[in-house]
Amino acid sequence: MVKFLQVEGRGCDYIVLWLDCDKEGENICFEVLDVILPVMNKTQSGEKTVFRAKFSSITDTDICSAMARLGEPDHNEALSVDARQELDLRIGCAFTRFQTKYFQGKYGDLDSSLISFGPCQTPTLGFCVERHDKIQSFKPETYWVLQAKVNADKDKSLLLDWDRVRVFDREIAQMFLNMTKLEKEAQVEATSRKEKAKQRPLALNTVEMLRVASSALGMGPQHAMQTAERLYTQGYISYPRTETTHYPENFDLKGSLRQQANHPYWADTVKQLLAEGINRPRKGHDAGDHPPITPMRSATEAELGGDAWRLYEYITRHFIATVSHDCRYLQSTISFRVGPELFTCSGKTVISPGFTEIMPWQSVPLEESLPTCQRGDTFSVAEVKMLEKQTSPPDYLTEAELITLMEKHGIGTDASIPVHINNICQRNYVTVESGRRLKPTNLGIVLVHGYYKIDAELVLPTIRSAVEKQLNLIAQGKADYRQVLGHTLDIFKRKFHYFVDSIAGMDELMEVSFSPLAATGKPLSRCGKCHRFMKYIQAKPSRLHCSHCDETYTLPQNGTIKLYKELRCPLDDFELVLWSSGSRGKSYPLCPYCYNHPPFRDMKKGMGCNECTHPTCQHSLSMLGIGQCVECESGVLVLDPTSGPKWKVACNKCNVVAHCFENAHRVRVSAETCNTCEAALLDVDFNKAKSPLPGDETQHTGCVFCDPIFQELVELKHAASCHPMHRGGPGRRQGRGRARGRRPPGKPNPRRPKDKMSALAAYFV
Repeated sequence: MVKFLQVEGRGCDYIVLWLDCDKEGENICFEVLDVILPVMNKTQSGEKTVFRAKFSSITDTDICSAMARLGEPDHNEALSVDARQELDLRIGCAFTRFQTKYFQGKYGDLDSSLISFGPCQTPTLGFCVERHDKIQSFKPETYWVLQAKVNADKDKSLLLDWDRVRVFDREIAQMFLNMTKLEKEAQVEATSRKEKAKQRPLALNTVEMLRVASSALGMGPQHAMQTAERLYTQGYISYPRTETTHYPENFDLKGSLRQQANHPYWADTVKQLLAEGINRPRKGHDAGDHPPITPMRSATEAELGGDAWRLYEYITRHFIATVSHDCRYLQSTISFRVGPELFTCSGKTVISPGFTEIMPWQSVPLEESLPTCQRGDTFSVAEVKMLEKQTSPPDYLTEAELITLMEKHGIGTDASIPVHINNICQRNYVTVESGRRLKPTNLGIVLVHGYYKIDAELVLPTIRSAVEKQLNLIAQGKADYRQVLGHTLDIFKRKFHYFVDSIAGMDELMEVSFSPLAATGKPLSRCGKCHRFMKYIQAKPSRLHCSHCDETYTLPQNGTIKLYKELRCPLDDFELVLWSSGSRGKSYPLCPYCYNHPPFRDMKKGMGCNECTHPTCQHSLSMLGIGQCVECESGVLVLDPTSGPKWKVACNKCNVVAHCFENAHRVRVSAETCNTCEAALLDVDFNKAKSPLPGDETQHTGCVFCDPIFQELVELKHAASCHPMHRGGPGRRQGRGRARGRRPPGKPNPRRPKDKMSALAAYFV
């Protein structure tokens, strides 16, 4: 990207920056300027050459308007982002690295590849665990309620609510029951009829959109934000990251509404609003960033589909509701006296539905109409009874409730809130239950309790909220960037040293909940040092642990690990293990010790036998490598000796896998090389009954790239257009891509290049 920008910027006189109009976008402006200004034409001193476009949607009108009033990038906002990034990176890395190395070195069933800490992420988790603690410590209490029923007419009765609501003493409740159950009549004490209004919603901002997406649409905040960004870039909605709930005075509300006048779902409502005159939206909060989220053009369900349509539909309905009238209804209340006790019943009748026509889920619930009566009227009492109930604990936090708490306490920004929630889910600190409720895992609970035990400020929202206020002051030009950065880093540096010194307090909680490495996992392969079995720990991150040597060896992730024929590494005597990504994917053997401690200078940590440069080992790249990868520049295609009878050749760098020589008895890499492309030849021993060779022959030696017989027996997955050796040759096809289908077995491909050197690349999937 840097090279691209420098090429485009070379020789230019002016630059207009069209980045997202938020603080992060402002920060990227200055990154772009750092790259481009040195290569732009030099201008006379004082001449303005850098301009900033401010826009809220990708529509013709908005873009032309932004071009007509170009400004300058805001350096203070960019500095506030620099400060936040540096603080989060330094603090997060220090705590995360220490926690991860300390606890993963002791416990084998943490089931998380990273024991992370984040200045925003950890308080977010703290809210979830705080609710969990309230649920666990809750003790239900029994209470009693009186319920009366009166006959309104022959076929209708009214259920009355007790004005005392409830009592927690059974004997008191029994006394009130005894005083009322013998009464035959209920006398009307008072009646009231009031016209009330349910207000139309405020204009939509990011936090409210995320709340509704989670609670009503069942979409996680991260997914909802990604969907909204896609709708924005396609021009369907305005910029989805905004804290503002107030439309500016010059905002074209009617123009946005006319876009929806022919929509099949709400055309009638929109046309009626345009004919009668729209209602000015309620005055909300103006954060000075972007207008509220608004639909910018009409779209149908067939056009968008799935979650994109559901989110777009809500945004559009919400916008129409903001310019609609309030919902008006009549609330009737009748107060009854039964003996010495007062009871009440109420009902609602809709006068004008207003905005609830377009947002029916907000409509006033239908209730039975109350009889017309006045003070002094009497009704016969059908029954009075006492009900026994119990107080119930609060439920786990929903994503919508968590978003509200984060906004209230200043944790994260409208753009980063979904990221923090997504992080605590991915790190296995919480699980998303039905109703999108967040239930903390054992690991999440222990971490938060450990922070409270060592330093409560690490998990409470107070310190992060204070930091966010300082960052906002930087953005406004009221605080010095270096002073805020230095002061905050000094505070957390002291906290980190205290945390390291006090880690035993959190470790005591870990010991109760998790098992030590020595007691975890199943025996798999032998250690090369003590020759005892090491245990394979499957929980993330998967690894091998030798309890006798007290050493742990990391392994490749996201695959299966099994013993590799009890073969040993010639360098350190460790038993080899085989990593596999699946039957159709790649697999390779590795030595646990070499994987963690590279034996040769040209090897890096995390390399298996397919990248080992040992000159004579039968499992190494030197013995099993064939030739340069057909897609990447640095990879080598290596024979997988365990893949038979469905033989595979896989790149040791990228995801290219070639399936070849199916049903062959044996495939070996020959010491000889191809005269044409210098790739290693393959010795193949075919099944006599299924041999593709002419006559009754079963053995053949040839180059997988050049041999005409082998060309028909190779199926390449995720490959580019041709072998790098032959780029620019007569058989090279232009461009890179993937074929739509797979060639049927035994049927020649009519599109196969005649140049035999390009043949391998013709059979990619």
